[in-house]
Amino acid sequence: MRATIVFDLDGTLVDTAPDLIDTLNVVLTQEGLPAVPFAIARPMIGGGARRMIERAVAVEGRIPPPAEIDRMYGAFIDYYAAHIADRSRPFPALQPTLDDLAAAGHRLAVCTNKLEWLAKRLLTMLKLADRFAAICGQDTFGVQKPDPEMLTRTILQAGGDPACAVMIGDSGTDVRTARAACVPVIAVDFGYADVPLPALKPDRIISSYLELADAIKAVSTAASPPPTGVH
Repeated sequence: MRATIVFDLDGTLVDTAPDLIDTLNVVLTQEGLPAVPFAIARPMIGGGARRMIERAVAVEGRIPPPAEIDRMYGAFIDYYAAHIADRSRPFPALQPTLDDLAAAGHRLAVCTNKLEWLAKRLLTMLKLADRFAAICGQDTFGVQKPDPEMLTRTILQAGGDPACAVMIGDSGTDVRTARAACVPVIAVDFGYADVPLPALKPDRIISSYLELADAIKAVSTAASPPPTGVH
C-alpha cells in the first residue's frame, strides 16, 4: 500500500534536544534562573517551546504571568533560530529510510508543534526539507497537536488521503493526535516521551529506523479493510 507517512520532528526525525536545551538555559540564565540539567529538560521538549519554558520555570516553583512567558518565548525563538542546527542531527539510518520509503511510492510529510518557519529552517539546514511534500507547524493551520485536524490537514496538504496514512512520533501527544484522527501510529523509543511508550499503546514501537518499513507494512495491513466478499 502506498501511503502518506507523517513524521513528528523533534525527537522523531531529528535529535534536537541539544540545541533546544542550550537555548532554554540561555533564556533561563538571562532571567536569573538556574539552568535545567539536560536529563531533566529532555522530557520537557514534546509540547513545544512555550510549554517547555513553562515546565522549566515550574521546576523552581514559579508560575509567571502570561506576559512574562511571552517575553521569554520571544527570546527563546530569537536565539534558537540562530542556533537551530548547531548540534541537532538526524537520527541514525533516517536518510536511507526516507529514500527507501520514497522509492516505494510513499508520500512523506512533517507534522510538528514547532513554528512552520523554524521547522523548514531546521530541515533545510540538515538537507532534509526537499524530501517532504508538506512541512506543517503549529501556525500553519491555527491548530496544533493533539488536535486531529493538525494531522488530517497535513496529510491533505501533502496530497494524501487520511484513510491511507501512518503517523510516526515519539510522544503521547503524537499518539493521541493519531488516535483522534483514526490514523495508525508508530512510536520511536529514542525520542522525548515523558512516560513509558507501552503505556501510550501505539500500534508499533520501533528502536531504529531500520525497523520502520516493516512496521509500516504491519500497521497498514492491520488497518486495511478485508477484500469484498471476505468475512
